[in-house]
Amino acid sequence: MSTGGSEERLQGVRSLLLSLQERMCTIFEGFEPEARFGLDDWQRPGGGGGRTRVLEGGEVFEQAGVNFSHVHGASLPEAASARRPELAGSAFQALGVSTVIHPRNPYVPASHCNVRHLVAELPGKAPRWWFGGGFDLTPCYGFEEDAVYWHRAAARVCSEFEAGLYAELKEWCDRYFFLPHRNEARGVGGIFFDDLNRWPFERCLEFAGRVGDAFLDAYVAIVERRMDTPYGSRERSFQLLRRGRYVEFNLIHDRGTLFGLQSGGRTESILMSLPPMAAWAYRFDAEPGSPEASLGREFLRARDWISPAC
Repeated sequence: MSTGGSEERLQGVRSLLLSLQERMCTIFEGFEPEARFGLDDWQRPGGGGGRTRVLEGGEVFEQAGVNFSHVHGASLPEAASARRPELAGSAFQALGVSTVIHPRNPYVPASHCNVRHLVAELPGKAPRWWFGGGFDLTPCYGFEEDAVYWHRAAARVCSEFEAGLYAELKEWCDRYFFLPHRNEARGVGGIFFDDLNRWPFERCLEFAGRVGDAFLDAYVAIVERRMDTPYGSRERSFQLLRRGRYVEFNLIHDRGTLFGLQSGGRTESILMSLPPMAAWAYRFDAEPGSPEASLGREFLRARDWISPAC
């Protein structure tokens, strides 16, 4: 594995992530007549801090959060060291941008994108570094053309870097964004990666940036396609139920949430991924043959969305 971790490299990652955050906020604000992203700069008592930007109460986005963080500490949190036990107790630096969008219209899918970089250092050893991230789509109402478009965007960016990469990262995403206690996927997936250091540092950084670009391009197109779809109370009620599943995943299974809490990060920024409203119903059963039933039957299962596979 390649090693690294110089200040120059960290500044390069920081610059890319702050630029990505700014572009995301500018693009999402462009959908809104009035709502704008707030800006909260915060400091972490254990070292580092971040910049949280949240848009609330928009006409298109009921809530959108784009969070940048750069934290450091004396001991790598368990959420990161559990898969890398040889690094337990190492000093660390972690940088990332995490974006979660909860639209108002139930026909516009929720979406998440994350790009992160982590460096771990043990005394007397060369630093260990890796990148992680990806993007996934969480519809309440499934449209095959949207899922195909989404996955083709993911396949294109992966094909720029390595043959077979999309298939690898799609499968990883399908495994990761899964609620085992429900035996269902969170959405239609996308790509997910961790431990990325198979290429030189600059190549890995470039891939991380292109992942952010691909997310923006694909998601904006889907929002534009669905944002004016008429809906009523039935669709809104189902949206709130599906958001409940989103909450369950983020609080029970998401490693990013666990890392943030275990590292002493800012709680408000970590939990900005949660929707402003959600609901739960005891033993909800969608009406057979309804659009709500088709979500689970046709969309919330791992499948090949593009052909031929890339």
